[in-house]
Amino acid sequence: MADAKVIPFDEDRPRRRGAAARKVRVVPAASEPVREPDAEVPVPLPGAGPEGGSWDRRIAGGLAFLRRRITGDYEVDEFGYDKELTDQVLMSLLRPLHDKYFRVEVKGIENIPKEGGALIVANHSGTLPLDGLMLQVAVHDHHPAERHLRLLAADLVFQLPVVNEIARKAGHTLACAEDAQRLLEAGELVGVMPEGFKGIGKPFGDRYKLQRFGRGGFVSTALRAGTPIVPCSIVGAEEIYPMVGNAKTLARLLGVPYFPVTPTFPWLGPLGAVPLPTKWTIQFGEPIATAGYAAEAAEDPMLMFNLTDQVREQIQHTLYKLLVQRRSVFF
Repeated sequence: MADAKVIPFDEDRPRRRGAAARKVRVVPAASEPVREPDAEVPVPLPGAGPEGGSWDRRIAGGLAFLRRRITGDYEVDEFGYDKELTDQVLMSLLRPLHDKYFRVEVKGIENIPKEGGALIVANHSGTLPLDGLMLQVAVHDHHPAERHLRLLAADLVFQLPVVNEIARKAGHTLACAEDAQRLLEAGELVGVMPEGFKGIGKPFGDRYKLQRFGRGGFVSTALRAGTPIVPCSIVGAEEIYPMVGNAKTLARLLGVPYFPVTPTFPWLGPLGAVPLPTKWTIQFGEPIATAGYAAEAAEDPMLMFNLTDQVREQIQHTLYKLLVQRRSVFF
């Protein structure tokens, strides 16, 4: 089986599009009267309190959600993003991990713009990409505007059955410059982890040492879109699966970039796939403005190098600072 191909973020390639919106709702003009269908007013049961009413609303909302799923009466954008499914299902499944298991502490959320496009650049680690998912929950739940983060992912994510569909519905898209620029210009928050597989699959002995950030493709994209770059540092993900070995031969047979060996996996079987309950901190740094540069700045290799190095150094410095402040891996 061939090795998995990692597509550099700044490599030119045709863009893959998701499904188009399934159903378009027609909104009447403001001058036209809107006729609401007759509705039955529910009669409260004797002794029913506010809590009972809350459960009634939850059940009614859940049934309405299932009806829309079955009938196809919901919308996805051209990349396949399903906002309703993400908010009501995917976020609800990930939130216990974020709040209770990893107990993520979020700092600097005010550095993410309240509106408009921005590129969030973060370090990548942890053997499995749980850091990207926790970052998505952190932005949505802690930002005053409850903004959604659209993550850029490698080819391998979209080659895996089931994972492919879930990733697209959660708002993730292929890590190519064209898709990222279109999202930024549309006012979306876009997340990228330039280390890629080099970061997520690095040995435990190299934890919190940033790998190479590529050729600065994310900087070029932010310059073209004129959107700020927000550095992001994540502490805690490195220790969830301490990678002490890499079965390279098995990885080649399976067609994956690496096959991790940890103190619990594969020795404990499926139980070894349970991540350790480390304490996480996610800190967003001060944004780096790009709007003041000329249009041709995106083609300047020296500027690309300088800005890439500035973002990388800011993330690395913050990682060291957070590690010094950390009391324990688990508390």
